[in-house]
Amino acid sequence: MDAFVAAITAILTDSGYVAFTMGNGIMILVGCVLLYLAIVKGFEPLLLTPIAFGCLLANIPKTGFETDPGVMQLILAGIKYEVFPPLIFLGVGAMTDFGPLIANPKTLLLGAAAQIGVFMALLGAMFLGFNLREAAAIGIIGGADGPTAIYLAAKMAPHLLGAIAVAAYSYMSLVPLIQPPIMKLFTTKADRVIKMDQLRTVSHFEKVVFPIVCTIFISLLLPSVCSLVGMLMLGNLFTEAGCLGRLSDTAQNALMNSVTIFLATGTGLTMKAESFLTPQTLMIIALGLLAFAGGTAGGVIFGKLMSILDGGKTNPLIGSAGVSAVPMAARVSQIVGQKANPANFLLMHAMGPNVAGVIGTAVAAGAMLGYDWCGKVNIIIKK
Repeated sequence: MDAFVAAITAILTDSGYVAFTMGNGIMILVGCVLLYLAIVKGFEPLLLTPIAFGCLLANIPKTGFETDPGVMQLILAGIKYEVFPPLIFLGVGAMTDFGPLIANPKTLLLGAAAQIGVFMALLGAMFLGFNLREAAAIGIIGGADGPTAIYLAAKMAPHLLGAIAVAAYSYMSLVPLIQPPIMKLFTTKADRVIKMDQLRTVSHFEKVVFPIVCTIFISLLLPSVCSLVGMLMLGNLFTEAGCLGRLSDTAQNALMNSVTIFLATGTGLTMKAESFLTPQTLMIIALGLLAFAGGTAGGVIFGKLMSILDGGKTNPLIGSAGVSAVPMAARVSQIVGQKANPANFLLMHAMGPNVAGVIGTAVAAGAMLGYDWCGKVNIIIKK
């Protein structure tokens, strides 16, 4: 009998129940809410589901995930050492058609203009007391690019990774709700009904040369994001080369799906109660909304300026697609434009700034990482 009681006592003592805190309970509830939004409401289910489940796992006490060798430690290492984001970019590149951007190069400027949200949030974060490295990681939420947000946060503010990733993916899933009011606010009915001319046909040669030239130019300019840009363009080259169908298919499907599981689950594993349940998390979520709204507004306003300069050939709505939520943001441009004018077909035109936004967000991240400008500015401020 004594042995039985001792065994039961040992089991209870070693169980997670004895170390379970209110914080763990709150985070498990957060995970359940995210699962509801993903599975029932359909908000980015492929991403939010593993993130939410990783959140549940992270808040089970005494699992030893961070110390004991095993698959969970490998997943966390993939997050810490920025293994997964470049692999995601490989798949994204394989699924991306840069043809609309090549056909209408000026839409690259719309993708650049949409990055204003990144710097708005950066300044807002500094105003709220975050240091420059933290502010830079928070600001990148405005690019609406989850892998880039994770990549930058892991390098510059790993303690904020969970909150930044959740904010980035949450706002990406809410693109159809957040963007239309902002698009209508900064355009008139006359702007929204503008019908754009059909894009020219892009040659096979142009599509093959584009990823090669982009990789060389951007990587030489910003070596710190060579892995992101390089893998994005390599994936695109797999698709456009015409003789690498097996590699393209693997990058788009098997590899993309596998890495998405690991990246999203690993992100959820960073959402431990002690690091997530802080006032900083609420500020990050608010700043993320500011960044995303600012990026949408910046793209639309620049689209309106472009429309004025080219004599009304550009529908300003496509500027909202300058955030890199591919292809959802482009679809929103199409939906809003077609409601104003049923004869409007803006999808392919919006894909130009949309894929430019992917490049633009990577460039913005590289600008923040390059030359350790954050450290230099911090030194100047202290002086």
